[in-house]
Amino acid sequence: MVATPVVREAFGMTFECPPGYLDTPSIGVPPQSAADALAAAVGEWRVGGARGTDFDPAVEVTRSAFAALCGVDPASVTIGGSVSALVGLVAGAAPAGARVLTASGEFTSVTFPFAVQASRGIVIDEVSVAQIPEHAPDYDIVAVSAVQSRDGTMLDLARLREAVRGSQTRVIMDVTQAAGWLPLRLDWVDAVVCCGYKWLLSPRGAAWMAVRRDYAETMVARSAGWYGGESPWDTIYGLPLRQAPDGRRFDTSPAWFCYLGAAAVLPELAALDPAELYAHCAGLADAFRAEFGLPATGSAIVSVDAPDGAERAARAGLRASTRAGRVRLGFFLYNDANDLDRAVWAFSRKAVS
Repeated sequence: MVATPVVREAFGMTFECPPGYLDTPSIGVPPQSAADALAAAVGEWRVGGARGTDFDPAVEVTRSAFAALCGVDPASVTIGGSVSALVGLVAGAAPAGARVLTASGEFTSVTFPFAVQASRGIVIDEVSVAQIPEHAPDYDIVAVSAVQSRDGTMLDLARLREAVRGSQTRVIMDVTQAAGWLPLRLDWVDAVVCCGYKWLLSPRGAAWMAVRRDYAETMVARSAGWYGGESPWDTIYGLPLRQAPDGRRFDTSPAWFCYLGAAAVLPELAALDPAELYAHCAGLADAFRAEFGLPATGSAIVSVDAPDGAERAARAGLRASTRAGRVRLGFFLYNDANDLDRAVWAFSRKAVS
């Protein structure tokens, strides 16, 4: 059983996080400020005090903060509810017969939107994450995660950027398991997509995608609605079509409270020193690997292959998940040396690889 939550101070934020909580790759723990803001809004809603327009500023705050976290243009950012729905916009615009490259075992929110396009002749090939850069120029589209969900394997972003430079290859990148702890500068990526309920510590139901201008011109807002209008509250009735001129035209109507919660935390994450945060998160993960003679990878996610791994983690009071038959641990800003020690103790009597 996971221990009772305790108050933790980390990177200028306050959390109620139980010792041994290493499950951020599944769901993050919000800072008190974000949870309090959300609770206050629900309280207003409960007594009839909520108005739809009250939530618009929160949406825009998250748009700017997401852009800062990923190093992209805020005007290119669209909002949505999930990664798969946003990737679907891109997949729907892929030309008939397009060849798509992805990583073996890639998260299906990245691949299924392309796989369902098979009737249009779209073909998907899988290679290892390490092989993505060398094969990328041979494909029309690369659809891949910056960090793999199942085991934390990191894509070599610098190699991929160099590999596609000057080519016609489009890169679609999911940063759900990277944004928040990995320093990112992705203005060279054609479409950057992310959901917020993991490392961005937001309620589930908030997601973002930044699309480069030239790529956006090839796409159709297949779920076009009033919120993608040039002035949303003035485009709720009647024709003609009046879409926003930038990434907002792909917006779908936001889940209000999800975005309010996200707006309370994303700016704080974006304001942190990315190098310091990365050193903390990856440092704890690599320290765990070192205890078992494993090489450092620089990833905040550790995949543990140990007999009865899930049971041992639970008995040690760790909150973790099992993915692809291995225990997945994620070290984030609210974790510390005590969490590391607990994780090491949990697996110290069994072989780890």
